[in-house]
Amino acid sequence: MEFDMSEKNRTEKEFEEEIPEDEESPIEQVRLTVSNQDDPSLPVWTFRMWFLGILSCGILAFLNTFFSYRTQPLSISMITVQIAALPLGKIMARVLPTRKFKIGSWEFSFNPGPFNMKEHVLISIFANCGSGTAYAVSIVTIIKAFYLRNISFVAGWILVVTTQVLGYGWAGIMRKYVVDPAEMWWPGNMVLVSLFRALHEKDADGKSSRGKFFLVVLACSFIWYIVPGFLFPTLSNISLLCLFYPKSVLAQQIGSGMKGLGILSFTFDWSVVASYLGSPLVCPLFAIINVIVGYVVVVYILIPISYWGFNIYDARTFPLLSSHLFNAQGQTYDITAIVNDKFELDEVAYAKQGRINISTFFALTYGLNFAAVVATLAQVALFNGKEIYERFRAINSGKPDIHTRLMKKYADIPSWWFHGMLVLSLALSLVLCIVWEDQVQLPWWGLLFAAAIALIFTLPISIITATTNMTPGLNVITEYIIGLIIPGKPIANVCFKTFGYISMSQAVSFLSDFKLGHYMKIPPRSMFIVQLLGTLIAGTINMSVAWWLLTNIDHICQDQLLPTNSPWTCPGNRVFFDASVIWGLVGPKRMFGSLGNYSAQNWFFLGGAIGPLLVWLLHKAFPSQSWIKLINIPVLLGATAAMPPATPLNFNSWIFFGILFNFFIFRYRKKWWQKYNYVLSAALDAGLAFMGVFIYFCLGDVKFSWWGTGGEYCDLATCPTTKGIVVEGCPLR
Repeated sequence: MEFDMSEKNRTEKEFEEEIPEDEESPIEQVRLTVSNQDDPSLPVWTFRMWFLGILSCGILAFLNTFFSYRTQPLSISMITVQIAALPLGKIMARVLPTRKFKIGSWEFSFNPGPFNMKEHVLISIFANCGSGTAYAVSIVTIIKAFYLRNISFVAGWILVVTTQVLGYGWAGIMRKYVVDPAEMWWPGNMVLVSLFRALHEKDADGKSSRGKFFLVVLACSFIWYIVPGFLFPTLSNISLLCLFYPKSVLAQQIGSGMKGLGILSFTFDWSVVASYLGSPLVCPLFAIINVIVGYVVVVYILIPISYWGFNIYDARTFPLLSSHLFNAQGQTYDITAIVNDKFELDEVAYAKQGRINISTFFALTYGLNFAAVVATLAQVALFNGKEIYERFRAINSGKPDIHTRLMKKYADIPSWWFHGMLVLSLALSLVLCIVWEDQVQLPWWGLLFAAAIALIFTLPISIITATTNMTPGLNVITEYIIGLIIPGKPIANVCFKTFGYISMSQAVSFLSDFKLGHYMKIPPRSMFIVQLLGTLIAGTINMSVAWWLLTNIDHICQDQLLPTNSPWTCPGNRVFFDASVIWGLVGPKRMFGSLGNYSAQNWFFLGGAIGPLLVWLLHKAFPSQSWIKLINIPVLLGATAAMPPATPLNFNSWIFFGILFNFFIFRYRKKWWQKYNYVLSAALDAGLAFMGVFIYFCLGDVKFSWWGTGGEYCDLATCPTTKGIVVEGCPLR
């Protein structure tokens, strides 16, 4: 199909008016954000794309791994590269030679023309592969730095790469269910699409108002973040009740946004708003409402009743909101005392210390996590089962929208590419579990079991993410299952979790990227190759940097042995280590089974199955009430899944801005919302990221102290309220 260059001279509005109504996307946000045009003649396999893409992937993989071990970890996201790549690409388009070279019948040029949007998208996909540290690196870290055992570099590299690449297989199997259908719209991609268009396109009058708006907001966000991020950190979490009642435990429990219920607490820091739940400007309104309902029920109804009403699980012996582990006297549990020389549970020492206790809030969040896993399967089976079955039988339900039709110009990815990656990664993983079983502890059948769990959950979780921008996790349920089957082996537990949870999570990430390519009209084969190569490069760099740090910094991650004020304390890996102890070393039987205090939480599994069924029956009874289908039980149950580490302050501020932009502005200023909402979100994130990097590199060694650097001043919020419990810094009752 030839592309008529005259289409470029027509306005987008004129072009879109010619599209049949039945080909328009059924999702309003997509219609308002994604262009219905495509230019298949734009080159994507350019030297600029390869050079900037591989460079950005490598730099981000190095920086994110390096900083992940520090006390104040810094995460540099894809959006930073997305902004920086544009001027670099344009500079290369000006300075690179335009001469064409021939090798046989193949002709190429280092500079085929102006830097275009499709190159920019592929560079950003490359960068996204390096925007985080591979989850399996934490396994290598806890083996070497916490358990002080050995694992070979080859075994560690295979572990990192296979857990990342395994998701390609699941993504290939599920692609036709969650990428091609217009109803699977992936809200998170709207920000990226909007930003790309703002940076590259001009309005009908020849001006780029969205581009200028982006730069203005980016500059304001960049300049402002130095205030809460460095000069006046207290602005990040202000609690009025804590300031008004500095000696009241009750007032601080109610008012602390970080350790209490967050009443009358607020923030002037965008990183607090978007840190754990993502940008609220991206999340669709119905998902925000589901989060509000679940959050309010848990934080403002169940927790107060459990703590002040019925004192469930001796709630008042422990902090109101905490993820720490305690003994029966409310003191921090000494985990190191119950580990023997073989890195197994010392049952005598465990019996002496007693059972592990957690806050009622923490127990409740575990229960909700149990329910959300079952509800995810039930919700998708009841509400999307028929559509999935029809697509499985290759029966197209409904006419493809304009974006799917435009993508038919490009050669699709052969299925054997995905299946080949699946077979290769599984085979290499089996080699790891057989040859290096003494190092990873996971038997071969455990790997296959984890892969089966990932396969089962990839489709339902992808559907939920594609429609709500919320992604339920499998980390807790995978830890629970293998902890019951193989107790006492912490490395086997975290390996099983990583193969089961992260391969699924990677599949969802790949599918999201494929949908972004779908919207931006990127040839699918180009997307596949860039994703695969970026994943391999990033995983190798992640492992190499981690290995270098672990073998060259004395006592890394060991708080007691490090010099004073050493930055290499590894807070994220400490949490990962604690999870390996709880679920792998101690085991779920001693927490949620007959040997623990929290066996009643297992009833949440049943509740998770019943919830979607009740909504489905309600929908069948009242089919004319379309709002009933918008009740999403997994999102509702998983509303507080980010707590901890997320806090009520994160949720309250996220909800405020979500309602403001996706209800009021969307309803009453829709044209402004259409043009600027996602651009605003991207600009706020980008300004924050750039200033975060600047503070880290330029001001990291500058130390000063005044009232505005003292936090939220809610030290008493973590105090127990049971009489006779003595905790340092808390008033004795």
